[in-house]
Amino acid sequence: MSVMQHDLSLLDIEAIVIGASAGAIASLTQLLPPLGPDYPLPILVTVHVPPDQASSIPSLLQAKCRVTIKEAEDKEFICPGTVYFAPPDYHVLVEKDRSLSLSNEEPVSYARPSIDVLFESAADVYGKTLLALILSGANHDGAQGSRSVVKAGGTVLVQLPESAAARIMPEATLAACPDARAMSLSDINQLLASREPRES
Repeated sequence: MSVMQHDLSLLDIEAIVIGASAGAIASLTQLLPPLGPDYPLPILVTVHVPPDQASSIPSLLQAKCRVTIKEAEDKEFICPGTVYFAPPDYHVLVEKDRSLSLSNEEPVSYARPSIDVLFESAADVYGKTLLALILSGANHDGAQGSRSVVKAGGTVLVQLPESAAARIMPEATLAACPDARAMSLSDINQLLASREPRES
């Protein structure tokens, strides 16, 4: 069931994490291009990509977006208005000093990069100021990480399964995390836009 955006607020949110797999590009091209270049929040994204080749997703999205799109780098500090993508074959973690670290430890839920790893580390750092989004995907990665986000006081939103190219990931998250809310991409768009800086 879709939840209207007016009962949610991003005023206290300091960071957004996104997890997706199959069908990710279609969902991300609806969410990211509307964001302005001065968007005040950082966005950290894990998408399952083949481990043995460079990902084309950041360059593909940068051509459509006004926010900065880049691959995450080890020990890089997190900045607002930037979308960081996990590089192929590396987990991305958020450190206490709000920098990023890359890890080639074992796959989690058969995935490296793993959505669970990103979400759990971000929840430890941001707590109730974290917003997590689960988009289209074809496995259960992200479900346990979403539970960690909610346990830390954060908010989890899930793309409506019926609108996803692959509905397994949204459905798994909703099943594992009863506090997660299913929303249409257009409602999520409106919510993200609510944090755009106001013109004076």
